[in-house]
Amino acid sequence: MVAAPLPPPPVAERRPHVTAAHGVRLEDPYAWLRADNWQEVMRRPETLPADVRAYLEAENAYAKALLEPLDPLKAALVAEMRGRIKEDDSTVPTADGPFAYAVRYRTGGQHPIVVRRPADDASAEETVLLDGDALAEGHAFFQLGSWSPSPDHRRLAWSADEAGSEFLTIRVRDLATGEDLADAVPDATGAAVWAEDGSGFWYVRLDAQHRALEVYRHRLGEDPVSDELVFREAEPGWFVGVDRTRSGAFCVVTVSDHDTSEAHLIDRATLDGAPRLVEARKAGTRYDVDHHPALDGRSTLVLRTNAGGAVDFKLTVKPVDGGPESDLVPHRPGVYVLDHAVTARHVTRLEREDGLPRIVVRELATGAEHAIAFAEEAYALGMDAGPTFDADLVRFVYSSPATPSETWDYDLATRARTLRKRQEVPSGHDPDAYVVRRLQAPASDGALVPVTVIHRKGLALDGRAPCLLYGYGAYGISMPASFSGGRLSLVDRGFVYAIAHIRGGADKGWGWYLDGKLDKKTNTFSDFIAAAETLVNESFTSAGHIVSHGGSAGGMLMGAVANLRPDLFAGVLADVPFVDVLTTMMDESLPLTPPEWPEWGDPIRDAAAFARIRSYSPVDNVAPRPYPAILALAGLTDPRVTYWEPAKWVARLRAATTSGRPIALRTNMDAGHGGASGRFDRLEEVALAYAFALAAVGHPDAAAAPPAFGAAG
Repeated sequence: MVAAPLPPPPVAERRPHVTAAHGVRLEDPYAWLRADNWQEVMRRPETLPADVRAYLEAENAYAKALLEPLDPLKAALVAEMRGRIKEDDSTVPTADGPFAYAVRYRTGGQHPIVVRRPADDASAEETVLLDGDALAEGHAFFQLGSWSPSPDHRRLAWSADEAGSEFLTIRVRDLATGEDLADAVPDATGAAVWAEDGSGFWYVRLDAQHRALEVYRHRLGEDPVSDELVFREAEPGWFVGVDRTRSGAFCVVTVSDHDTSEAHLIDRATLDGAPRLVEARKAGTRYDVDHHPALDGRSTLVLRTNAGGAVDFKLTVKPVDGGPESDLVPHRPGVYVLDHAVTARHVTRLEREDGLPRIVVRELATGAEHAIAFAEEAYALGMDAGPTFDADLVRFVYSSPATPSETWDYDLATRARTLRKRQEVPSGHDPDAYVVRRLQAPASDGALVPVTVIHRKGLALDGRAPCLLYGYGAYGISMPASFSGGRLSLVDRGFVYAIAHIRGGADKGWGWYLDGKLDKKTNTFSDFIAAAETLVNESFTSAGHIVSHGGSAGGMLMGAVANLRPDLFAGVLADVPFVDVLTTMMDESLPLTPPEWPEWGDPIRDAAAFARIRSYSPVDNVAPRPYPAILALAGLTDPRVTYWEPAKWVARLRAATTSGRPIALRTNMDAGHGGASGRFDRLEEVALAYAFALAAVGHPDAAAAPPAFGAAG
């Protein structure tokens, strides 16, 4: 049977649109794809203008036709990935007062179920508090947000996003009846911090530009319209959040941009407390706050901070009622303190050195320290001290690219470890069948870029293996060397899977982040290329057999390296890619533009920033080149990377490429930045991307792919 010929791809209409900045003429023939009513579209996708909808649907139809021959492969990938998921999985219960709370899934269920049982009776029947599957019924998109029990555990504040736009509604459930109260607080970020008397909670309300700038207090039983403003940040480039100290004494109002932070404390005794500043913001200084009510006999704050030149952060202590600040754990260059947790008798911190994490426990009474570390060449480690302050327990989760996650409870006093859960892989998994390596790729300036690699044991490293290389490189976010069952579907088909821990992330400390932002942003791109070249030079793969993968800011990376070195890549997978950097950073009305200036620069007021961003912005640097096969995934209601960025990018790429290889855009018309909300629906998207990757490298399992995948310019 002969496959139907592939229809021609859509050609976006070019409409004249010219602006100028810093004496430079800027032409944007696809600017019309940005709907004038984009704010309304975030809330009501059906209001998208007809011409824009028609174009996006034409792109979706082309992507479907292109990838339809791979449907059997995609179905096989979904079955494999689903087979590695324990469908009726559950988290280890966490004790909070008289109850132990957990999240579980039912077989076949897409969404989480929040449950609890008495903390002192593990055999007691659990009570379902929130049934995500039931709540999702009737919604094209549904994602459960955060949830928090009231201090007396009679009510539950919970939130959900029903459009993918990240405007969440907070509701309050009566746990005796299972019914929600009339309270429904819209346009929230989702988190709620209860007052200790249970009379209400503090939350962050998003404004019309989807910016988190205001904290309100909500009193139970009152109309949210009358909620009182507690705190407002005047600068539109800052993010405001709320949290609770583990001691329970304070609601913490966090205020930050990408460089600087400050915090304000609200006494949780009643809902009427006013915010009290901890330390005034100072450009370039960041700090996080936790609290001990009686450290050395005083109510004391324990801060993780980079103040005083502590590039990789340190821990300090400061009396709540005033007094000098002193070091608890001094700064040590090259040892990056990621997180800290204060409990009654210990301070526990998560730190990273040479790209590998460890947990360090400090006994407050003596100052004695010991570490929890592991011997694998590459691994991931997470820490959670839980909500209980008067406890000698920390929970950590360990995994590696070959080792499924293990959840352990660690007694801080006795150092005893208790395995609470080992991730089950129902279809079977043998960690010894895989090899995990940590390479060091020399960057153009001599820096060594860590690269985590996993492949099947026995794979011939002769340069013939295909490779998927993943990268992100922004905001100081590190890429953990963790276990992923989905990746094994590529690895088991002979792929080398690699993660490039490039600058812009904080994999080697905060300085690693600083060396990949603003005027050093191009280090991110050259580091990724160095990682690809090292994989080629060490015969893990070869040029033209690599598929690059990244999302959001990592999608910018994808666009940049496709422009810089298209010869290295057989394919590019770009999830919600931030590719129209210059235009977006010059549009102050967009949700994240002012907050992003400290990361990329302000091209409106700074001619040097304008020139720098223009030099690498993927959309602005598309030119006639033999581009690899490219698949861009977008979400219509995405407030972070608006749908028109990948649409404009694909339109330009398709008009410019000389390779003849396919360039496709798939926009989820019912979702936002995170893609599909259900756990199995999400597998469909991953399988689509992996089928595309297999086709791009000409894998035998993708033999049904259209001939365009193998076209040469």
